[in-house]
Amino acid sequence: MGAVAMAAGYGFARQSDDRLLAEQRASLRAATAEFRAVFGQGGEIDPRFVRMVEQGAGIRGLKFESDPPPGPFESQPVMDTQGRIAGFFTWQRSRPMTQMMNRLMPGIGAITLLLLTFAGVFMFQLVRARRALAVSEEVARRAGDVDKLTGLPNHAKTLELLDLALAEREEGEVTTFALIQLDGMEDITAHLGVLGSDELIDAVAKRLKDSLPPQATCGRIGSNEFAVALTAAEVIDAEYIVRGALEAVMRPHWIDTVVRVSAHAGFAQAPAHAGTRGELVRRAELAVRAAAKKGPGALVAFEPAIDTISNDQRFIHRELPRALSANELELHYQPIVTASGGKIVGVEALLRWTHATRGPIPPATFIPVAEQMGLMDTLGAFVLRRALQETKRWPDLYVAVNLSPLQVRDRAIIDLVRTSLEESGVPPQRLMLEITEGVLIDNPDEMVKRIEDLHGLGVRIALDDFGSGYSNLGYLQRFPLDKLKIDRSFVLALGTSANGGVLIQAIVALGRALGLSTTVEGVETEQQRVLLRLAGCDEMQGYLFAKPAPAKAIDKLLAQAKQAGEPPAAKSLTA
Repeated sequence: MGAVAMAAGYGFARQSDDRLLAEQRASLRAATAEFRAVFGQGGEIDPRFVRMVEQGAGIRGLKFESDPPPGPFESQPVMDTQGRIAGFFTWQRSRPMTQMMNRLMPGIGAITLLLLTFAGVFMFQLVRARRALAVSEEVARRAGDVDKLTGLPNHAKTLELLDLALAEREEGEVTTFALIQLDGMEDITAHLGVLGSDELIDAVAKRLKDSLPPQATCGRIGSNEFAVALTAAEVIDAEYIVRGALEAVMRPHWIDTVVRVSAHAGFAQAPAHAGTRGELVRRAELAVRAAAKKGPGALVAFEPAIDTISNDQRFIHRELPRALSANELELHYQPIVTASGGKIVGVEALLRWTHATRGPIPPATFIPVAEQMGLMDTLGAFVLRRALQETKRWPDLYVAVNLSPLQVRDRAIIDLVRTSLEESGVPPQRLMLEITEGVLIDNPDEMVKRIEDLHGLGVRIALDDFGSGYSNLGYLQRFPLDKLKIDRSFVLALGTSANGGVLIQAIVALGRALGLSTTVEGVETEQQRVLLRLAGCDEMQGYLFAKPAPAKAIDKLLAQAKQAGEPPAAKSLTA
């Protein structure tokens, strides 16, 4: 490479020198005509003329001689007017570019050698860098596919492997995709610490991998969630395999102490449940959610009914905010009557939603979705304000309004109740706020303060569904309550258990000892009404007296009773 460069340099120098010589000879030829005129006249050549030609041709040391001198000289013959050689222009032979190349060549050679050495080192380092980069890219690619804690395929790699399993599935084979979720990891982390929790996750991963057949793949797709993909013949019981993996995960682990972790799982299969990866994963997620609702250790296989529930939830998720803004929600009221004479003394406000195309949607269906969407504050405020506005027309009745746990935990409930009472003008003693037992145990000190603040507004507080939850007698003494609403399960036991009436009598006696009145929910038969009255209950509520109805129906009921000159009775509504 260096020799080629030097040869090219010398070639360029020679070409430059040859062009210079040609230009010099052309300049001398141009001066020949002048010399012809001079020689034609005879006489000596004026040296000044030679110098002028020398300067015009750019030739140093130009001479005019009769004969060409020997040696390294260049010469150009000059003809006279008769065509005879009159003499010669002579000058010292000069090749400046070639001479310059001769002077520069040692330096150029050294520079060329240095450049070649640098190029060689650079190419060597470049090859090494490319190899190192390839290795790094491979390591990064593998790291991007693997969960750092467990070494299992991560979320993206697990889905890629599932795609591959579905693509390679042959006729007569079934691909099962299962999700296993660990329960209570927050409590375990609080007990073991982050490092202990990580060690447990790693142990679960190893246990899960060891419990599966060789052809199955498993990955960690979430902090507390694992996935299993298995393609096998239809005769293989995939549910048995997944259940075995679930049971293996839940066996005790040793993390410096015995640790028990619970879990639940759900799975879907292709082609029975889905034909694409997206549908298969979505339906496995629906199955594991259904398992979560059943509790620890549950295993649920996907079925179409689960998807129907999911579709309903998506529908509510889309339509409920619109229904709120469009004022489609309304309140129905169920009368509350005295146990002794059946007189209506109050009503319970119950939220209802009648969709334009779907018709009535039960609260048990849309309330859980509203909680997930964070709409309970909005719904609760709507119910409270609407109930107080509509209650103004019934000055002799109180209205009971249920508060969600989220509302009770929020200090803003105090301001909401205060402003709602002020806007409606309803006396605060006509408002009964119902709370559940569960909310009282979360933060007892704060809840005592919250109830006292509500009492400070003049409203009354009822403990709803008493007996269905914790029923801690210490809470009854500690919290400033006004009423116990006995759960309907005790009413159902009246006709099936000899102890049903005894339990209700005990609750009524307890309430009276604490200065609390009692209301019984779910009264549906005359026999129940009689037994509850004998047990000493103060008030009753249920389908025996009236179903929940719009405010206009309550208006009609009260108007009819007023015209008859009798105290309003709920049976007039059911009739």
